[in-house]
Amino acid sequence: MPLKRYRDYNTYLKELFGERVQKISLDAGLSCPNRDGTISSKGCIYCDPLGSGTGAMIKHGIGLEEQITAGIKSAEKRYKAKKFIAYFQSFTNTYAPAPKLREMYQTALKHKGIVGLSVGTRPDCIDDEILDLFSSLQKDYLVWIEYGLQSAHDATLSRINRGHDVACFERAVHMTKEYRINICPHVILGLPGEDHDMMMDTARFVASLPVDGIKIHSLYVTKGTALAEMYENGEYTCLERKEYIETLIDFIELLPPEMVIQRLTGDPNPTELLAPQWTREKTLNLNLINNRMAERDTWQGKKFVRSAAA
Repeated sequence: MPLKRYRDYNTYLKELFGERVQKISLDAGLSCPNRDGTISSKGCIYCDPLGSGTGAMIKHGIGLEEQITAGIKSAEKRYKAKKFIAYFQSFTNTYAPAPKLREMYQTALKHKGIVGLSVGTRPDCIDDEILDLFSSLQKDYLVWIEYGLQSAHDATLSRINRGHDVACFERAVHMTKEYRINICPHVILGLPGEDHDMMMDTARFVASLPVDGIKIHSLYVTKGTALAEMYENGEYTCLERKEYIETLIDFIELLPPEMVIQRLTGDPNPTELLAPQWTREKTLNLNLINNRMAERDTWQGKKFVRSAAA
């Protein structure tokens, strides 16, 4: 059994590159069809005004060149890193014509030390032209597409105003796999109306698909969101830390052992966070997760059942 009882992202990157590789979070100034009126003008109930990103471009008007240069300098100083992944995080980073996307990605990739590209987007904002662009880039770089799923239940996706259904996500996964591009779904534990069994359904669903990684975090409440109104009106209660850790470990047990777990807990902006306050303590939370997995003598994939077709 490895020191960590799950396949963590940092170890995966060290296996590929032989040293630490650090992500540089970027804001390309794009929008989202679930916020610009194409699908909805409200967005997902938990999405903050900065699109769950840095707000560097949207709020502060800082261009990509300056963001990447500053990000590399910071990572070099803080982590002693020499290799980096350009992570387009804010809003929907395939929500533009392919030529604009190519220019946007290449602005980041041309910088010294950049070895990979990771792009956060929606499963309804992908097509063959964009996937062909990613395919061409992965000849020289490590490429991941991160698709927001959040839940395998259509009723939940409707409740959180996600703007697409589960079938849309599944189609995007199979389209992307035709291009042999790495896929990382995002899921959230503790969504309104979901119980333990529903969250485990999401684990089994993701485990059944040809995806390469996953990001998992608890639902936290930030200012300026529809979820904040629900929370303040007593319509939503956050998971307690202990409940989250136990649920998360149950979830991890159902995942394939080779799947790369890129995130186990959220990383909210403390100035925007309303609840739960325990999500601010990321290092403590990760230590508690590792310790509890050891106490339970469990590991990623312990209860995973591979289908005959896999």
